[in-house]
Amino acid sequence: MSIRMIDVHKAFGPKEVLKGFSLEIEDGKTTTVIGGSGSGKSVALKHIVALLRPDEGDVWVDEDNVSRLDQESVYRLRRNVGYVFQFAALFDSMTIAENVGLGLRRMDDFPSDAIPERVTECLRLVDLDGYQDRLPAQLSGGQKKRAGLARAIATKPKYILYDEPTTGLDPVTTAVIDELIIRMSEELGVTGVVISHDMKSAFRISDRVAMLYDGVIRAEGTPDEIQGSDDPIVRGFIEGRPELMGGSET
Repeated sequence: MSIRMIDVHKAFGPKEVLKGFSLEIEDGKTTTVIGGSGSGKSVALKHIVALLRPDEGDVWVDEDNVSRLDQESVYRLRRNVGYVFQFAALFDSMTIAENVGLGLRRMDDFPSDAIPERVTECLRLVDLDGYQDRLPAQLSGGQKKRAGLARAIATKPKYILYDEPTTGLDPVTTAVIDELIIRMSEELGVTGVVISHDMKSAFRISDRVAMLYDGVIRAEGTPDEIQGSDDPIVRGFIEGRPELMGGSET
């Protein structure tokens, strides 16, 4: 089973963002969607968990057509899909332990007395053991990202969606986050979908890379295949050479 987005269209008023977006995510692999700022990467990602619904087309997660699920079924789906938000989206008034355990407390079948142990396990996986009682304001940007990742894996999801996980981070912290994403795949066996315009990170963490351009997938392949592409739009983007792209994507 897998995630499949088939001919997805999405517009906001007169602005068409996705114009027939199609992509299949392989189970157990990490796929990164690259593309310029404002190209619709995050819009595509939000369709997978029904934060947005397509105007046309279908989004499948395993056997569920997400675009046609009722709200109760969406909540059930989201238990299998962890979401790491671009700026961590931690609740400032909650401790790190409370933030990480948030999804667990909403699971009727997860015993409340087992939550602290699971939270500790998740924080250990992202190298934040001992940070349970801190508030988000006491963490660095990179630590907040790791706490967000701990929260995403707490419910033991099959899939993890990462929205610009290295935005605003220095190169050393970016490398740490990259290693954690790789760890999630190798140690937990989760399927990852990453949204990024950080080329070094994308090529480091990914099994597959897909480029979104003008509302559709322009190219898809292994990191080596994408880096070796002779498509001027692809080359212009990954090499930072807008003249190859006709200056149309910034």
